[in-house]
Amino acid sequence: MQTKQQIRQLLADAGVKPNKRLGQHFLIDLNLIRLLVDTAEIGPGDVVLEVGGGTGSLTEAIAERAGAVISVEIDPTLARIAGSALEHCPNVQLINTDALANKNTVHSQVVEAISKALTRAAGVRTEYPASGIQHPASSPGRLLLVANLPYQVASPLMINLITGTVIVDAMYVTVQKEVADRMTAEAGTGDYGLLSVLLASTGSVRTLRTLRPSVFWPAPQVDSAMVAFVRDPQKAGRIGEMGLFTEVLGLFLGHRRKMLKSAARLAQNRLGAVTDWPAIFEACGVDPRLRPDRLACEGYIALANACREHLAAR
Repeated sequence: MQTKQQIRQLLADAGVKPNKRLGQHFLIDLNLIRLLVDTAEIGPGDVVLEVGGGTGSLTEAIAERAGAVISVEIDPTLARIAGSALEHCPNVQLINTDALANKNTVHSQVVEAISKALTRAAGVRTEYPASGIQHPASSPGRLLLVANLPYQVASPLMINLITGTVIVDAMYVTVQKEVADRMTAEAGTGDYGLLSVLLASTGSVRTLRTLRPSVFWPAPQVDSAMVAFVRDPQKAGRIGEMGLFTEVLGLFLGHRRKMLKSAARLAQNRLGAVTDWPAIFEACGVDPRLRPDRLACEGYIALANACREHLAAR
């Protein structure tokens, strides 16, 4: 792990400064780095994804425990610095790219790296389709996200890792406090939204610690937080189809100031073919006069599953 002075020197030697546009704020409190890694309980069978690897300080701490680490850094200068700092870590693969190809898709290079790492961890040969990823049934470990996440990528990345083709078993991250508030928000609060529902519907989430700006260099203008999410397969299994579930969430939470029944009239794509919303609301025990930000995740799961049955019966 690297101290503040060491990180400053590494950047100075490379002739660069922290990039504000990329939201570069390096976690310099080594005790907090240890706390994040300790809480994740990383084992030798685990594959860890780190996004925003920076100069490799957290990466090194993860690599001491993980079977494999995929560290993604968009800044080419920082990627070079990290590459030099991590030469003694053969289980680390550095990828110099944006972790997301677009808002709704994890970059194919990252998907491929995770696929190969999981295959090696499982000790089996598994074919992966170009469009996605499958976890080998015999995999002895977990796929984890452990990262000091850049603000711009935090929410869309986590949403992708809950709903997409790459599904993580747990996430241990530092994020800006406002993102942490959205992650842990309950129905009826101002921060309740898509991220809140997805996390609550598929596992358990908790804030580990609120972080002062001074534990980062350079210090951001806002507080941050360390948050843990653990996926619960049984809980997630209540969702009949994740793609349709996210469509339902997008429809209603995208019109959070309207009543549910009013938002339903704006349905498009597959949901546009749903012809009897009143009956669906009634069957699910959902009050159509509620505003979307007051409906708990169980209500959204029920609506999505009912829509799925309705569409299948057409």
